[in-house]
Amino acid sequence: MTVAARVYASDVAFTPAVKSIQTRKGSREAYARAEQHGWRTEVDEKLAAFLADASSFYFATASADGQPYIQHRGGPKGFLKVLDKQTLAFADYAGNQQYLTQGNLSENPKAYIFIMDYAHRRRVKIWGEARVVEEDDALTASLMPKGYRARPEQVIVFKIAAWDTNCPQHIPQKFDAADVAAALAARDQRIAELEAEVAALKGQTTSAGS
Repeated sequence: MTVAARVYASDVAFTPAVKSIQTRKGSREAYARAEQHGWRTEVDEKLAAFLADASSFYFATASADGQPYIQHRGGPKGFLKVLDKQTLAFADYAGNQQYLTQGNLSENPKAYIFIMDYAHRRRVKIWGEARVVEEDDALTASLMPKGYRARPEQVIVFKIAAWDTNCPQHIPQKFDAADVAAALAARDQRIAELEAEVAALKGQTTSAGS
């Protein structure tokens, strides 16, 4: 089967089959106009900032015969790092040793990263190709978050083909437990400060009335 050459970066997702359905359902004209501006193919400042704040994402691969698999990856904020304008990488921590992702990448390099920011109702989609790098101690050390208690087993390097964002429609707003705890601690501290101020004012009033 011949694969059509890409004209636009978005062709990585908008295949002829997808465009045919868009035409049939009436959205092709709008997406054709959007294609002219193009999906981004390099990391810009906004994407870099988004990645620096991300502590979780979903990583999709497929076997040689097309069987898809999605795996969650998590770590401290910024553990998915930018190596250059078209390359991302992360330390792959030891897990359940099924190696589905690594097996898929060994026969099909196509991969996909999907990142959700529930608190701000944002999402980023990144298409590309990935490879597993083993026994590169220097690279692994550079990607391993300081002080994080996990054992890095290898590194996954991701080459960006295209990326885009989604609208916030239907994204439920959720907050990270650590962020909620910090907000509550700040609130409790402020309440304590206000209570101390009230107590001091009461003391002044009592002294003035004596």
